Amino acid sequence: MNIELLFWISFIVVFIIVFFIDIMVNARNAHTIDVKTSLLWTGIWIATALVYGLAIYLWYPDGHAKAPLYIAGFLTEKSLSVDNLFVFIMIFTIMGVNPKHQPKIMKIGILLSILFRLVFILFGIALIERFHWILYVFGVLLLWTAYKMAFTDHDEEVHPEKNVLFRMASKIFPVDHDKETSKLFTKKNGILHVTSLFLVIILIGSTDVMFAIDSIPAIMGITRDPFIVITSNVFSLLGLVSLFFAIKGIMVFFRYLKHGVSFILFFIGVKMLAGIYHPIEVWFKDNSWVSLAVIGATLAVSIICSVIFKEKDETKDENAMKRD
Repeated sequence: MNIELLFWISFIVVFIIVFFIDIMVNARNAHTIDVKTSLLWTGIWIATALVYGLAIYLWYPDGHAKAPLYIAGFLTEKSLSVDNLFVFIMIFTIMGVNPKHQPKIMKIGILLSILFRLVFILFGIALIERFHWILYVFGVLLLWTAYKMAFTDHDEEVHPEKNVLFRMASKIFPVDHDKETSKLFTKKNGILHVTSLFLVIILIGSTDVMFAIDSIPAIMGITRDPFIVITSNVFSLLGLVSLFFAIKGIMVFFRYLKHGVSFILFFIGVKMLAGIYHPIEVWFKDNSWVSLAVIGATLAVSIICSVIFKEKDETKDENAMKRD
């Protein structure tokens, strides 16, 4: 059997197994899951993705060149997914979503995210194959996204009243504001109502579309191999339910992650635009480890800075409390 076909089959099998294990792990009392357990499972899913990367390195055709691209793509998409989770947290807070309903919404959000990304990936690859200059449009888009991410706070990104689909649903259907119901639709006096959870799903779905639009140019700037693009994207989304609960408890350690992701998008955007000069494009293709090194180092620095500056801020707070 063709080795590439075997990898596709193995990827689908691993995805199904991991996705359902992640759902089952968080199915019971998910709203009370502790940070330690969440981090443990998050680590397991990341390790699974990295082991798959090792398999690509060892057995996939031209694996020595493809594996660094897979890891670079995975790290980029994972960091974007973490940024996506911050927006989810803001949506849940603004909409007052009951913690016991959040896992259900997260699962729907992840499935929608996978669906949207697959659609955009296939569409993006088809566009690039037909119109190579689209790559440079993607490069400009990434530079704009990097700028916007660097200078926009998460709480400024969430405005339900400005969401077209949110406003349309609110106008077309009467809204049942019961925070306890787990249903998406209810009937009152024979009239169909949409619930708050339905409106939250609309916001989550809209957010997924926007992040898919941002993430696809990013991965296309690293590689255009369909297998590497799809696997790195999907693996980056696995375990997000566990990661969601972990982040709620350790958000302070990701204080500067947004700036790190912004720099990564800037780097990839510049790299794509520099590809206009063919020797540069060839050099990056022959030295796939460079993108991995830049992305890995940037994420490491952003997390280290988050820890260091957090400690400095805490020291100032403690000194202020002592003076008081």
